[in-house]
Amino acid sequence: MPDSFFNFQVTNVDGQKVSLSQFKGKTLLLVNTASRCGYTQQYKGLQALQEKYSAKGFTVLAFPSNDFGKQEPGSDKEIKSFCELNYKINFPIFTKAPVSGSGIQPLFQWLTEKASPKLVGPVEWNFEKFLVDKNGNLIARFKSGVEPESAEIAQAIDKALK
Repeated sequence: MPDSFFNFQVTNVDGQKVSLSQFKGKTLLLVNTASRCGYTQQYKGLQALQEKYSAKGFTVLAFPSNDFGKQEPGSDKEIKSFCELNYKINFPIFTKAPVSGSGIQPLFQWLTEKASPKLVGPVEWNFEKFLVDKNGNLIARFKSGVEPESAEIAQAIDKALK
């Protein structure tokens, strides 16, 4: 397993390999998403964050997962279409993969076990959020119920962008 955020390679929703090193210098909000969850409307807030902060070096990264309540049953193509049609998403979406349990994808294993001793612990539900600074450090973590446009998240992003 890579020892640094930027050493990970993931696959996007279109099946292309993406090195996270391309995001060096950006502040990132990684979110495990699902299309049929009570929190799915958070896509709207995530897109609002993308629009508000992208020019300042910020981006949202969506990682669909079917781990919780089987609330992301669709294929990658269906997920992409759902996000674009319903929420006009223009931030990166990655291939559907586990974010918990024995099949956890390596990036989420790193985020939940190794990235920050203060922020360890399993993902508990859809739409947990991980804030990564421009140097690849996990600096904050937000539970599902914390809305993307909350003051708590805005303050953390503003601080990370300084």
